[in-house]
Amino acid sequence: MGPEILQAVGGLGLFLLGMSLMTEGLKSLADDRLRQILARSTNSPISGVFTGAITTAIIQSSSATTVAAVGLVHVGLLTFAQALGVIFGANIGTTITGWMVALIGFKWKIGEIMLPLVLLGALIRLLAQGKLRWMGTSLAGFGLIFVGISALQDGMSAFQGVVTPDSFPSDTLWGRVLLVLLGVIITVITQSSSAGVATALAAVHADAMTLHQAAAMVIGMNIGTTATAIVATIGGNVQARRTGFAHVIFNVITGLVAFFLLTPYFWAMRELVPEFETAEPELALTSFHTFFNVLGVILFLPLTGKFVQLLEWMFPERGNPLAKRLDLSLLVTPDLALQAVQATNYDVLQTLLGELSQVIDQPDASPSASELADVDDALAKTREFLDRLRIQPEQAPSLGHLAQTIHVIDHLYRIRHRLDEAPRISRIRDDQSLETMADLLATLIDQVLQAELPYSAEVTSAAQQLNQDLKADMRGYRIEILQHTAAGELSSQTALQRTDSARWIRRQGYHLWRIVDHLSESPIERGE
Repeated sequence: MGPEILQAVGGLGLFLLGMSLMTEGLKSLADDRLRQILARSTNSPISGVFTGAITTAIIQSSSATTVAAVGLVHVGLLTFAQALGVIFGANIGTTITGWMVALIGFKWKIGEIMLPLVLLGALIRLLAQGKLRWMGTSLAGFGLIFVGISALQDGMSAFQGVVTPDSFPSDTLWGRVLLVLLGVIITVITQSSSAGVATALAAVHADAMTLHQAAAMVIGMNIGTTATAIVATIGGNVQARRTGFAHVIFNVITGLVAFFLLTPYFWAMRELVPEFETAEPELALTSFHTFFNVLGVILFLPLTGKFVQLLEWMFPERGNPLAKRLDLSLLVTPDLALQAVQATNYDVLQTLLGELSQVIDQPDASPSASELADVDDALAKTREFLDRLRIQPEQAPSLGHLAQTIHVIDHLYRIRHRLDEAPRISRIRDDQSLETMADLLATLIDQVLQAELPYSAEVTSAAQQLNQDLKADMRGYRIEILQHTAAGELSSQTALQRTDSARWIRRQGYHLWRIVDHLSESPIERGE
């Protein structure tokens, strides 16, 4: 019996290794494309479910899908409600592994056939570079999955007549509770619900466990995946904690529903497809796994809004709202990190323009001290965040994005500092010409405040035109002021003060134009 135990354990180990390699390869192949698909295809929680299920089924990693979704929430490309849809869908996508094992692994003895595929994948991984290398990793992992299943199946077959359903808790209410707990423990130990499901399928295939006993264990394995989510919330940011507990609540409630539907489900199966349960127990178990995850999504989807409110109440945002997107975990993905900075810059700009609009309308009013304090803090944290960012030379697009981002931050600082220049602001409506220039700037501010990223060509063109108009007005105004001064109509001090105020309007318009251009769809390449 010793060799058979070792064979079964080794088979499970090969399965885990194969899953890890295949997931690693597929994640690396998908990488930026995964985020693009999630961002473009997720317009609502419902579309998020389909996107999450499909992407998870393809890359074989619900955690990768979840992490990508949370990252997109940070940079403002997904709402938390949309991300919840992706997380729900990821739970459905993970069940594809069970189908792959049940339909292929136990139907055909392909373990030996897959050995050459493992060699081919290993050679590609060792000799190739770039995407091809990760393709080799995926191939080797895919082959190892079936080699592992074959070894697990052979090892378990030796237990026929030795390990029987009587060796496990009986199919009673209390017995099912114990089996659920056993499933939780197996998943916590292996850190993979897929490995647990494969083991349960092998046990059913070897008649070591009844279908009902295995189904109870699979419920526990589904709940056991929340252990990783709980650990991930420790020391995590608000979005990580919300996501982790969303995963926990969803899986636990779905597991409870599945537990009480065990008997009705298999009764209905016997009534509708009488021979299926006995002829295809592996497929019956896999279908139950998929069924209760789909049912959980159906139950939660209509309540997504309330669920989001609950999680936001449990884990409220604290600290500076302008800096909430600057999560250090994004630094490992430069593209996402730069998108987070861009979204932060947009929020800072919106705040600054709100204050700028107020002082233009009411020159004697003072900007909000608390708002400006948040802006100062956000700009400082953005600089610290960028100081930690490391971009490799081969990541040329990210380097270009970084340069644009630094320009934006520089112009934001200049707009911010000019809001402290109360004497210059107080005179911007001292005469008709100054008032005309101020109104031009106010019109553009209103237009930019209503626009979203990336700024359209229309908004960019308006900003550029304003800059040119203010430049021309400034030149004409300087001549006008000099003429009034020479005619004795203005004192030298008043002339200098009004010219200074005109220059303040002109510079604010220039910085706003440069920011809009850098954040536009097609920025104009020119020196700063």
